[in-house]
Amino acid sequence: MQDATDNRPSALLSMGPGIAERLFSPAHLSRLTSLVRTDPRRVAHTLAGPGLDPAVAAALADAELLITCWGAPPLTAGVLDAAPRLRAIVHAAGTVKHHITDACWERGIAVASAAAANAEPVAEYTLAAILFAGKRVLHSAHRHRELRAPHDWHQELSGAGNYRRTVGIVGASRIGRRVIELLRPFDLDVLLYDPYVNTAAAGALGVEQVALTELCARSQVVSVHAPQVPATHRMIGAAQLAAMPDGATLINTARGSLIDEDALLPQLVSGRLSAVLDVTDPEPPSPESPLYDLPNVLLTPHVAGSLGGEVHRMTDQALDEVERYTKGLPFEDPVLPSALPHSA
Repeated sequence: MQDATDNRPSALLSMGPGIAERLFSPAHLSRLTSLVRTDPRRVAHTLAGPGLDPAVAAALADAELLITCWGAPPLTAGVLDAAPRLRAIVHAAGTVKHHITDACWERGIAVASAAAANAEPVAEYTLAAILFAGKRVLHSAHRHRELRAPHDWHQELSGAGNYRRTVGIVGASRIGRRVIELLRPFDLDVLLYDPYVNTAAAGALGVEQVALTELCARSQVVSVHAPQVPATHRMIGAAQLAAMPDGATLINTARGSLIDEDALLPQLVSGRLSAVLDVTDPEPPSPESPLYDLPNVLLTPHVAGSLGGEVHRMTDQALDEVERYTKGLPFEDPVLPSALPHSA
């Protein structure tokens, strides 16, 4: 029976199998249980259906706060009917589009996300990729392995280097803006394409706002940070890829569907362009895809986001939001339904 003097709100964890063990260190669990009433050993991987654990059903019925992460099940109207006391959801990861439904907004449930924390490692990965692209690291590493002998690298790489290079950022998303910020100490010219950013706002970011095809034509490196929405499907298509200068590098840490891979592959196979791809469409690529073996392609398995100890940055932000909720304060980083049509 609950202690009548215990004023902590009740909470339930809901996420995919094995996620909670990665998300919460012992110190995090201690902080969590100091803020809310919850059994951290009870993690709901599903919230509906005939096989629902009775203990989960009881915890859901009592929950005022839901703490979610990757793999959280959709919060349908039926799930919310079973959670009459639910007032808020704190998502300890980035996008909430996979589990927050219209029913959540219709019932006035407050939602917060740790998207800012998850943006940081993606921006760091992108910064490294941009600087490596300017130095033509993929090319020189492949050639060095191939030659295995002294060589005039200054002659072969005479066009390389990051001084006064132009970098194009596609999308002033949270990650795109953080990449722009991280690029400021370097001697780079930064272009931006984002239909939701006007010239004045671009100037405040310290970038030049241009059309998408112009950005591709002027940039030695193009980095994609737009959300996956219908308007951005294959936004980097044949025309944009053809506009990119010889030797340019395309970086994608957003979603694979934003690039027309049928148009990209010939550009990569010919060696005219290079690419750093952390996401593809489909994901992962088929086993016979040339992306695995091309020397001018760095293909990584969707690891730009929070990985290993970086996950705890998301936990920290989520617990900060939980603490704000327990104090009756508004979320520091709320998710607004009006922003979802043009955000990740």
